[in-house]
Amino acid sequence: MASKNLIFVLNLHCPYIKVGERDGGRCEEENVFVFQRFSSLFLPTLNLLSFFKSPTCEILCDPDIKKKYNKWLDNLIDFSQKEIERVKRNAKSRNAAKKNLERAIENKRLYNEVWNCDLLKAFVSFADEGYAEILSTCGTYLFMPHFADMTEILNAQVESGLFAIKQYFGKVSDGFFLPEMGYAPGIEEVIKSYGISYTLLPSMSFLFSQNAPQNGTFMPARCPNGLYILAAEDFCADRDFNPMYLDASKDLAWELSAKELTPFIKEGKARSATFCGYTNRAGDEYDIEAAAKIVLEDAKDFVGKKAQSLNKASIILGDDADVSSLVVFDALNLASNWLEFFDWLKETVVLASQSGLSVTGPGAVLEGKVGAQKIAPYPAAFSECAYGENLISNKNSWMIRYLRKASERIVDLVSRFPGDGGLKTRLLNLGARELMLVQDCSLAKMVELNEFSECASEFFKRGIVSFSNIFDALGSNTVSTEWFCNLEKLHPVMPWLNYRIFAKKR
Repeated sequence: MASKNLIFVLNLHCPYIKVGERDGGRCEEENVFVFQRFSSLFLPTLNLLSFFKSPTCEILCDPDIKKKYNKWLDNLIDFSQKEIERVKRNAKSRNAAKKNLERAIENKRLYNEVWNCDLLKAFVSFADEGYAEILSTCGTYLFMPHFADMTEILNAQVESGLFAIKQYFGKVSDGFFLPEMGYAPGIEEVIKSYGISYTLLPSMSFLFSQNAPQNGTFMPARCPNGLYILAAEDFCADRDFNPMYLDASKDLAWELSAKELTPFIKEGKARSATFCGYTNRAGDEYDIEAAAKIVLEDAKDFVGKKAQSLNKASIILGDDADVSSLVVFDALNLASNWLEFFDWLKETVVLASQSGLSVTGPGAVLEGKVGAQKIAPYPAAFSECAYGENLISNKNSWMIRYLRKASERIVDLVSRFPGDGGLKTRLLNLGARELMLVQDCSLAKMVELNEFSECASEFFKRGIVSFSNIFDALGSNTVSTEWFCNLEKLHPVMPWLNYRIFAKKR
């Protein structure tokens, strides 16, 4: 009997941003980029996988971050306890405050007692047991269409991404996730050359292809070079949230006085979200019980529509046709702006299974499949107008000029210093690492959306300046050893990276 598959892909990318030491410690923005991601993204994902079992790697492994995350949780628990006392006369606010405290305590228990402060190992175990499929991706989340004419850059990003996946997870997936789902002709050739079997493309790439796919977006197709492709829907596109849900913009971090926020946020320090609040999207008092009912209703509506479309597709394509609907979630965006997201996702998976839909991964859908229609996909991406305009807008277009020039220079350096050793090799490796870190398109998104844009811009500029200094030092054959060593310590990521990864392939 033909199967009707519902495929969920969670994009858990978390940008690596570190702008140096401030006030005797890490910058306040790190709370947002690391600690809150642990609580709102990584732990809920693992908790969701655990429920169904009954189950950016450098950040998850950083021992310093592990210690500071526990301290951050302690401060959040203390703050939440004070909030319960402060709003005790208001039943709805008190219920929400209790829920916030319970969530913080549970996160501390999960992180320390269940996952033993090692979230990366937890993800590996779920993948090994078949509860999750970990897709490969670029080393530092490069928007590939912007470099489609620079094969060496694409090769370096794909190769470093595959190496990192192998190092941290023990094996490489057959599938590849395109950052921001950005596709342009020629990218499939690079991916296929590294032994990748399939990738995901926006539905628009299918529907606007030169030869329309006979099975629409409900069945896999192939690129001319044989790479399998699956059509993906962007869950975040044009998504309207129910007004009963919590309004993330009314976070207590922006509503309370500095004194009331202590010890979670120290007086005089930059404020960062607590993910706690008492106002819904309609501007009324947030009712956590009413929101829970809406979560269930929205999950039923989503599953009902998916079941209906898959049933129709099955009838049209024939009873023996396995049909699928693949949905991609920008989990970082959703977890930050939709507090109830993971509750909704859990209900959705349960309801889908009860409705006769098979909730599975993209690799499972392709398993055993031989042959599919070949199409020439259309260039597209997940963005405001489906072409990645938000990554090269009037706010952030200045960044691409520096990126492309630096990318040209790293390729040139590899040809000029093909076999050097010692200090020059360390300098070249450092330059390659600095460049790859600023190639993360999340920085351009943050500038465009004005979300910690100052921090993102500063990190980007420092990376470009550091790379330029390295380029000049190699040209003049002189370098400040103190500056060089400090920069090595500042970003101790990808220690295995070799600058020759940017060499032209023969």
